Amino acid sequence: MKRLVYRLAAIAIIGAALSVTTESFLTVTNILNVLRQSSLTFLIASGLTLTVLTAGLDLSVGANVGLSACLAGTVMQSTGSVALGAATGLVFGAGIGILNGLMVTVLRLPPFIATYGMLWTLNGVTYWFMGGDTIHGFPPGFRALGSGYWLGVPVPIYLMAAFLFAGAVFTRYTTHGHEVFAIGANREAARLSGVPIRARLNLVYALSGAMAGLAAVVYLARLNSAEADIGEPLTLPAIAAVLIGGTSLFGGVGSLLGTLIGALTLTLVVNGMNLLAIDASWQPLVTGVIVILAVWIDVLTRQRAEATI
Repeated sequence: MKRLVYRLAAIAIIGAALSVTTESFLTVTNILNVLRQSSLTFLIASGLTLTVLTAGLDLSVGANVGLSACLAGTVMQSTGSVALGAATGLVFGAGIGILNGLMVTVLRLPPFIATYGMLWTLNGVTYWFMGGDTIHGFPPGFRALGSGYWLGVPVPIYLMAAFLFAGAVFTRYTTHGHEVFAIGANREAARLSGVPIRARLNLVYALSGAMAGLAAVVYLARLNSAEADIGEPLTLPAIAAVLIGGTSLFGGVGSLLGTLIGALTLTLVVNGMNLLAIDASWQPLVTGVIVILAVWIDVLTRQRAEATI
C-alpha cells in the first residue's frame, strides 16, 4: 500500500508542477487526453503485469499489437465485417500468448529469450505480410471504439476501467490469481504446495497476448489505419508502466492498480514535455531515467526486506 501512496504522491507533484507551468494542463480536454493515452498503455501493460508477477516477461507485446492490428484491419476490409476483424485481432493476440507460454513451459526457454525471439519473428512476419502497404478507412462505428465518446468521456477510458476492475478481481479474489503471486514469490514452494506451475504460466502468457490483441483493435480504431511498424513504439512504454507502477521484476509483488498509476505517470511526463514544447528527442531519455530509478528502488526495497528477515 505504501508503494501505491508514494506513486500517487508523485503523480500529484507532477500534476501540480504542470498546472503551475502551463495553463493548458488542467483543462478538461487535456485531462481526458491524458487518460485516453494512458488507457492504451494500460491495456497492453495489464497483461504484461501478470507475466512479471510470475518473475517472467513478455517482450513481444508491441509486435503482437502490430501484427494483430494488421490482420484485424485486413480481415475487416476484405470481409466488411467489423466483428470478424475484431475477433481476428483478439484470437491471434491470444494465440501468440499461448505460443509464448508453451516456449516457456514446454521448451523451458527463459521468458526473456522466448518472447524476444517472438518479437523479432512477429516483426518479420508483419513486414512480409504488409509488403509496405497501409490499410486505412474503417467504418465510423468501429472507429468510435478508439476515438469515440460516451457521456463526454472517451470510450477507451471505459475499457481501461472495466479491465482494471476485472484484473483486480482476478489477482486478488481468485485462487488462480493468488497462485500467480505465489509462483513469483517462490516457485519451488508454490510447486510443493500443489500449484500447477505450467498451467498458470500458460494462463498468464495467454492473457498477456489476449490483452495485446485487444489493444491492437482499440489502437486500430483510434488511428484508422495500420502499417507494419504500428506496434514498434509500444513495448518499452508498457514495460515502463509496469515497473514504474511497482511490480517487481523478481516476481510476487505488484498490482494492476500500480500499473495504471505507472501508465498515468509516464503519460503525464510526456504530456507535460509536449505542453512545455520540450524537444521530443528528450522523451526517450526521460523515460529511460524514470525506468532506471523505478528498478533501482525495487532492488533497494528487496534488499532491505531480505536484510530484515
